[in-house]
Amino acid sequence: MDIELLRFVWWLLIGFILIGFAVLDGFDFGAAILSPFVAKTELQKRVVLNTIGPFWEGNQVWLVLGAGGIFAAWPFVYSVAFSGFYLLILILLLTMGISRPVSFKYRSKVKNPIWRKSWDMLVFIGGLVPALIFGILIGNILLGIPFYFDDTMRSFYTGSFFDLFRPFTLLCGLTSLFMIIMHGGLYLATKTDNPIRSRAIAWAQCSAILFIIMFAACGYLLTKINGYVVTSGGDPFGVSNPLHKQVVMQVGAWFNNYYRYPHSMAAPIIGFAGACLAILFARIGTSRFAFMASGLSIIGVIASIGISMFPFILPSSIQPRSSLLVWDSSSTQLTLILMLIVVLIFMPIILFYTAWVYNALRGRVTEEMIKRDERTSY
Repeated sequence: MDIELLRFVWWLLIGFILIGFAVLDGFDFGAAILSPFVAKTELQKRVVLNTIGPFWEGNQVWLVLGAGGIFAAWPFVYSVAFSGFYLLILILLLTMGISRPVSFKYRSKVKNPIWRKSWDMLVFIGGLVPALIFGILIGNILLGIPFYFDDTMRSFYTGSFFDLFRPFTLLCGLTSLFMIIMHGGLYLATKTDNPIRSRAIAWAQCSAILFIIMFAACGYLLTKINGYVVTSGGDPFGVSNPLHKQVVMQVGAWFNNYYRYPHSMAAPIIGFAGACLAILFARIGTSRFAFMASGLSIIGVIASIGISMFPFILPSSIQPRSSLLVWDSSSTQLTLILMLIVVLIFMPIILFYTAWVYNALRGRVTEEMIKRDERTSY
């Protein structure tokens, strides 16, 4: 297998892993965000927690897998992204990786209203903050990151923390938030009974409408902002050196791939169609199909981002030639082959285990179940 194909395969694999994370961990983020609004009593709050309690740890494995995959396949990308977005990633770690797991485990250990309300707030924050931050990160990547490489291939990040919060990036954050709420609400609709179910459906429908509007707004603004175009170099078979190319910024360039490959328009169409179908199915009461449609919408959104940017992974806004491409920021051919073998062995195991868990724990969570398993339930 030649280096060009290996790089492309790894680009597809990382995309697949990110989709897996967004679809699976997305619904428990969304359920956590909706918890204060759909659950009014103590029992109802525990019902919501127990719809996601058995799954969140396994779902979060996809993020760890994605970070590990980026480290192995594109070390330049890993170093630039994790240093430039250091504070945002730290906030993610504190909310998604620390406070959220602890809140699931400790919330119901003490029968004290103040104790439980405090943990409820952390559950909410642990869903809200990551949903916003992931969208803000994508928005910054689309605008370009202020980094460059010197002649010795040392990377330098020149931006500040507050530079990450610009109008377009905040719009991307809200788009991500409403997409996640839509997905989480429809998941709760499949796992709970009324009144939680009816409230979750109402929130999901409203969020789906807002998501459609904001996704369209993001697409429109992308036609007005600078994208990036490789004008020379960027050899798919070349060595991994980001400085062996020339890149220019061009308004609307993120749409070039859609003009070049018209069939790729299927991705954003799926993003919109999935959300519209989710609203339709939720309205007629088929929550399972609505949940599947929202997952399809998420797949369309992530695919749209990947197609728009290809072959760029991290564009540089201050020195475009330092931008990181699929073709010039990867590990060696041997590393990519060895890691691909590992993935081919362990990915089926992860998929099988995930499917087995969801099948074993299928069905609705009811208040009667919580009362019966008072000590073991979240």
